[in-house]
Amino acid sequence: MAVRFEKWEGLGNDFVVVSPEAAEGLDARAVCDRHRGIGADGVLIVSPPGTGPARMRVINADGSEPEMCGNGLRCAALSLVAAGLAPAGRPFPVLTGAGLHTCEVVDGAAGLVRVTMRPPALAPAEVPTTLPAEQGAVLDRAIHLGARALAVSCVSMGNPHAVTFDPLDGSERAELGPLLEAATDLFPARVNAGFARLTGPRAIELFVHERGAGWTEACGTGACAAAVAAVATGRIAPGGPIAVTLPGGTLTIEVPAPGQPVRMTGPARRVFVGELG
Repeated sequence: MAVRFEKWEGLGNDFVVVSPEAAEGLDARAVCDRHRGIGADGVLIVSPPGTGPARMRVINADGSEPEMCGNGLRCAALSLVAAGLAPAGRPFPVLTGAGLHTCEVVDGAAGLVRVTMRPPALAPAEVPTTLPAEQGAVLDRAIHLGARALAVSCVSMGNPHAVTFDPLDGSERAELGPLLEAATDLFPARVNAGFARLTGPRAIELFVHERGAGWTEACGTGACAAAVAAVATGRIAPGGPIAVTLPGGTLTIEVPAPGQPVRMTGPARRVFVGELG
């Protein structure tokens, strides 16, 4: 039986969006194969609101299931609005594996979506990481990956992130990204590895090696984690917008006072619709 799907992308982070009914028996690895399938970083299973809020479930290209995906959530939110299943111009909740998030399409023509994320967690047990904390957080902590020393800050946005601001070139990032993601002695659930560089008083350049997807054009939760790490380490003051530029484009992140929700604003776009099978 043919399965109807929509292809969406947020700053080049691309997804196959299906209903729960269409997802039954679907092999995410085959669907995400860029040579023999549709091609995507992951599959989003989006349920419309009913007796409860709308839901989004994420399956990575390797078949693993992360708790949360920021770019995916913007795509899911805009797909619900486009289908008339959620209000345009008003906030509405979407339940994810990392809890409830509030979404709002702030500019439908531009596909601009604002997401109120969950408050970030810095405590090691919540990331999770085995690295020891100082004053309740793991910030600029030196670790060793093979022969290389690296300073990382650990943040959970509902999924685990390790962010480094160490100056690294492309070949060093290419080597260290997979090693950091797979360092299960330090990160029992693996980790999204973020390589950040300050490019201005409130601007960050970021490259992310994602769990289950590898190097990605963009990572919404990774952008939030990098901004949180920059604020927590005193590199950037809290409060105002922070521009986080990834290979696929720029997200605007707002990090308020500690313990408060982070806000992420960026675009999403439907690429095409089709049938599989």
